[in-house]
Amino acid sequence: MLIVDRALAARQAQGRPVRVAMVGAGFMGRGVADQIVNRTPGMELVAVSNRHLDGALRALREAGVDEIATADDAAAVSRSVERGVPVVTEDALALCAADGVDVVCDVTGAVEFGALTTLAAIEHGKHVVTMNAELDGTVGPLLKRLADDAGVVFSGVDGDQPGVEMNLHRFVSGMGLTPLVCGNIKGLQDPYRNPTTQEGFARRWGQDPAMVTSFADGTKVSFEQAVVANATGMSVARRGMGGAEHTGHVDELVSAYDVDDLRDLGGVVDYVVGAKPGPGVYVLATTDSAGSKHYLDLYKLGGGPLYSFYTPYHLCHFEVPTSLARAVLFGDAVIAAQGAPRVDVVATVKRDLPAGHVLDGLGGYDTFGEAETSAVTRDERLLPMGVAEGGRLLRDVRRDEALRYDDVELPPGRLIDRLRRRQDELFA
Repeated sequence: MLIVDRALAARQAQGRPVRVAMVGAGFMGRGVADQIVNRTPGMELVAVSNRHLDGALRALREAGVDEIATADDAAAVSRSVERGVPVVTEDALALCAADGVDVVCDVTGAVEFGALTTLAAIEHGKHVVTMNAELDGTVGPLLKRLADDAGVVFSGVDGDQPGVEMNLHRFVSGMGLTPLVCGNIKGLQDPYRNPTTQEGFARRWGQDPAMVTSFADGTKVSFEQAVVANATGMSVARRGMGGAEHTGHVDELVSAYDVDDLRDLGGVVDYVVGAKPGPGVYVLATTDSAGSKHYLDLYKLGGGPLYSFYTPYHLCHFEVPTSLARAVLFGDAVIAAQGAPRVDVVATVKRDLPAGHVLDGLGGYDTFGEAETSAVTRDERLLPMGVAEGGRLLRDVRRDEALRYDDVELPPGRLIDRLRRRQDELFA
């Protein structure tokens, strides 16, 4: 999206920067703050919210911001934005309601809290660009519809693998080819990893053990690929996707799939473990055009019927500003659901658990997420991973069981459950 740099340069020259409010100031949030403040002319980080004020202050100070205001409500946030002084607050809803904010960036990964802030931002006419694939994979189709109705953009981010996959999907489709596989390259997959096994890695990189666990146990990739499926209309070949071990190059994957099966499914999302170049993404596409086949062979992409396209990296926070600019300046979502959900993420048990046990959260000791078709999820009343936290088991469950709504008593009064029911009714 090279057009974005010139659009931002124009806004810088006009003295009208894109004004960003960020919710969440953890490991990834600090990277986003640094990128906006120090390397994105034409954009300003005007406000940061975090559960604890120290975290928000740290994000701005590490980015080199000296003058920082604090606020307790939307009016105080608005005044600081008007004065041109970056502001921090523990009240995320104040950012969503404040004047002078063009776009809200969710960098939390928290489903219930993310739902609350995203809904508030949309209701106050703010674009929302989210790094919260867990929320998007649970109620993203509904949030996209609500954003459309409000005349704002709800979008995932470039730099995260779903956004990179979607860029590649659009690129390949734009050449007249038919994408049939959107894939994610992982270095590790073990559904039984937990915060204890991942503690050392998390400490080394200054990350949260639960977040690192969600990467290792397959939950994160399941949410990411569900988001891709819902944006492209693709499906999964089976629960959990293929997830093949493949230590060769992704170009070799053109022989790993049956084209007719892929066509019957309308294309699939998938992932492989150990492939090169990691940790990138790939799209496998086909064409019925004899002319296209001739030129693809000439350009060293092989003889088909599948052709390999890939991006050898995903740069996370580095590309978030581009995503924010696409939403504000062009009304363009990097990635968003295009209608009814196609793929959900269902909660599967990591270990034997007794009746009465209360399930822990994403990246915990109790459950991992698996991608499943929305049709099967609905028909079998499978429990979405995004709503499983806090559920009290009504019966003993065994390792590797997929949980159903009938297996749990969910906490009362949660927004995410209301949104999920609303989404199910909307797309019934």
